[in-house]
Amino acid sequence: MKIVLTSVLVDDQAKALAFYRDVLGFEPKLDLPLGEHRWLTLTSPGDPDGVQLLLEPDGHPAAKPFKAALTADGIPYTSFAVEDVHAEHARLCAVGVRFTQPPVAMGPVTTAVFDDTCGNLIQIAQKH
Repeated sequence: MKIVLTSVLVDDQAKALAFYRDVLGFEPKLDLPLGEHRWLTLTSPGDPDGVQLLLEPDGHPAAKPFKAALTADGIPYTSFAVEDVHAEHARLCAVGVRFTQPPVAMGPVTTAVFDDTCGNLIQIAQKH
């Protein structure tokens, strides 16, 4: 068994695509129309056959309260690995990304948490 797809619930797919592609640097993989929404996936830079991230509309009645509860408690929806969390934090701050947690050493990792502008907190983490 292998993970090939994971998702993040977003309030606006076009806004999410702009953020995840243009700010975070993920690369578009699939963009297929599905009625009022799209099957919209991205992959990590340089890994077009890697795990796909689905920018999934948060239209289900449970999605918005779930996201709001996580955000209110400061809990990230998901986590992305980075080589250098301090450098990535600085790069993202320079382009206006709002962090709710600056880089913090936590045992074998250093993490930081930012707002993805689409209703989620996202963690970046570097292994030591």
